[in-house]
Amino acid sequence: MDRAETCRRAAYDAIADVEPAALYEFITTTLENASMAPGALTLASAGALTDHTYVHNGSETHARTDVTHADASAPDEERAGSEHASSDRHLEGIAHHAAGVQLIYEGLRLTRSLAHEEPWTEFDGDSHADLEILAADILVARGFYLLARTDAADKAVETVRHFGRDQTLRASASDADRPAYDANLERDVLELAIRTGATAVDATPTPALLSLATDITATLEGEFPPADDCVPALETGAFAGPDGETPSGTDLESPATDRVPSASDH
Repeated sequence: MDRAETCRRAAYDAIADVEPAALYEFITTTLENASMAPGALTLASAGALTDHTYVHNGSETHARTDVTHADASAPDEERAGSEHASSDRHLEGIAHHAAGVQLIYEGLRLTRSLAHEEPWTEFDGDSHADLEILAADILVARGFYLLARTDAADKAVETVRHFGRDQTLRASASDADRPAYDANLERDVLELAIRTGATAVDATPTPALLSLATDITATLEGEFPPADDCVPALETGAFAGPDGETPSGTDLESPATDRVPSASDH
């Protein structure tokens, strides 16, 4: 199973109890058709900051630091089983963090689409727009739930705050400037993905890794294409230090980006 599908399955798991059936079906269809680029970059970033890969090209490998060591006196098969189970739990945890990033993006993306189309201005008795609004709220809320106890939680809040500011400013911006305000969502979500992936493996995202958020966004024309078309194939440990750790004291602030600033950013 590749990164995109791993993230998609974790996202399905996070919304499994949504009711009524029509709302659940709408959300699952949204996730089925969505690019998993944010979630895939979360998993890729975790691997780039460690000495192992998290789900790529159908393979799963795990670092020694992911494993709870079994009793050395236990039989080899018992220790191996314990280590494998611990590794699987760790991978599942990272996958759900990736799903948290993905769900936040899908909710904000849907909100952005509704804000642009304003389907409520012409009431025709169709409640589909109401369903979309509710789905957007649930997606963001479930995403926050998955990231709530991580060090990426503050960045998730910041991402939503920036989105609100950008869309407010976009409403009064010229037609030429509006695409830049919209593109800020994709850039901010990719940075959230990188920081979430780093947090999941207790690492610090390097400026070079964070710069991928801007680099990827610069290649986009609107929303994300399939993950394989925009998420780079990061090598295992590509952004880690010589001992598999990122340098201590690395600045967590983002490098210079092309994000359109808002007045309230200053």
